[in-house]
Amino acid sequence: MKRNFLWISVFFLSLGLTMTGQENSIKLDFDQANQVINKNIYGQFAEHLGRCIYDGIWVGHDSDIPNENGYRKDVLEALKALEIPVLRWPGGCFADTYHWKNGVGPVNERPRIDNVFWGGTVEDNSFGTHEFLNLCEMIGADAYISANVGSGTVQEMVEWIEYMTSDKDVEMANWRRQNGRDKPWDVKFLGVGNESWGCGGDMTPEFYSDLLRQYSLYALQYGKGKFERVGCGANGFDFNWTDVLMKNAGRNMDALSVHYYTIATGDWGNKSAATGFDESLYIKGLKQSLRMDELITKHSEVMDKYDPDKRVGLLVDEWGIWTDVEPGTEPGHLFQQNSMRDALIASTTFDIFHRHSERVQMANIAQLVNVLQAMILTEGDKMILTPSYHVFKMYAVHQDANYIPVTIACEDYKFGDDVIPAISGTASKKDGKVNVSLSNTNPHKSIKVTVDLGSGKVKKVNEGTVLTANAFNAINKFDKPDEVSPKAFSKYKLSKNTLEITMPSLSVVGLVLE
Repeated sequence: MKRNFLWISVFFLSLGLTMTGQENSIKLDFDQANQVINKNIYGQFAEHLGRCIYDGIWVGHDSDIPNENGYRKDVLEALKALEIPVLRWPGGCFADTYHWKNGVGPVNERPRIDNVFWGGTVEDNSFGTHEFLNLCEMIGADAYISANVGSGTVQEMVEWIEYMTSDKDVEMANWRRQNGRDKPWDVKFLGVGNESWGCGGDMTPEFYSDLLRQYSLYALQYGKGKFERVGCGANGFDFNWTDVLMKNAGRNMDALSVHYYTIATGDWGNKSAATGFDESLYIKGLKQSLRMDELITKHSEVMDKYDPDKRVGLLVDEWGIWTDVEPGTEPGHLFQQNSMRDALIASTTFDIFHRHSERVQMANIAQLVNVLQAMILTEGDKMILTPSYHVFKMYAVHQDANYIPVTIACEDYKFGDDVIPAISGTASKKDGKVNVSLSNTNPHKSIKVTVDLGSGKVKKVNEGTVLTANAFNAINKFDKPDEVSPKAFSKYKLSKNTLEITMPSLSVVGLVLE
């Protein structure tokens, strides 16, 4: 029995209903390929949390670890290769305790502070505004700054805007010049607070919407035409928060955020390990992550009431799987391993973002290095790329490409009482090429998928890449860094505008066609 993919996204994912079937087919609708996939959907997030900044990105000028002006060379090169479009900083919860003036000027004069949210670690502020914005320039990423609303002031935010972006003869810009940077930085996004419903101030939506109006007014006056103002959005499925903000302050922002983390168990108090998990936690993790479709659909419906023209973008600026920390590590540092399951969570989530590309204009996975669903893990002078890193790299072809709507009919993958689609996928076109990305979530069998290319007039397959593993809980280790890594893929056949692909179990496949 076949089933329509759009029906799955709206009906199956929200109600948990399933169908069985054996035919696996995909149809690409080139005639409706009008919506651009915003490159910022592939954004990243770096917070002063655990070893993300220190040890991960920044080791300082005097470190024995090879570095370029304090930035780890190996990490820096890996970040450049990832083609990161936008990077969010300094938090996260840290943002609403961060006072930016502590992080500029001579490093030896910067005050040391207590990182109260993340393990009580002492923060020496050696990585601050200059270090972050220079990093963005070095890796070619746009800067997304989170301003302090929880414990800051409007004046503090305004002075930060002037320090970063003003070319005038004013005090803050002159201070920047004294600190070694003459030219203003190009800051593209300014977040007005972070998680204001929780660690960012424990506010009601009514209270925060008034603050958003106030802060946003001055952000506009001092930074007009320089950046988008991002309102702090909801915690997961809190649709009332979105409703209140859109109603009370929709005109005071250019985008609205939302946060959603995948908890395989559904229990924040017992999230389960990142390694060694069984098949039940494998499928539950994927099933929980697929709820992203429901979340975006329903928040978009609320936004559509007040913004039918979709002027205000929806930014999923924190997402990814959150597990228990690795044994023996500081609980407040959120260091977790990264498995083949997490790679499939990334690929299937991107498929969802693409389907909602009319409203979703950015996403920032948490986090860049050594924290949560990280792209990179470090240990001393060693570095490994995670399975999630490889998915981001494989999917980079979709950045700023035209989304090709897909209809998928596929069999189920079932374990116990949990059922999800065995196949997920997406497609886009850019610069005369067609990019097809597919995932097989079934850990037990390869699946043959037939792709109807419709009016695409595809003549050849230029390139094929596959990411797979021998187990859903397979990981890359420091002594085995390539256990899960992409390889060339050739199990496809193109004939009469039909593409037959034999997908290995537990795989993400990327094909570039012309």
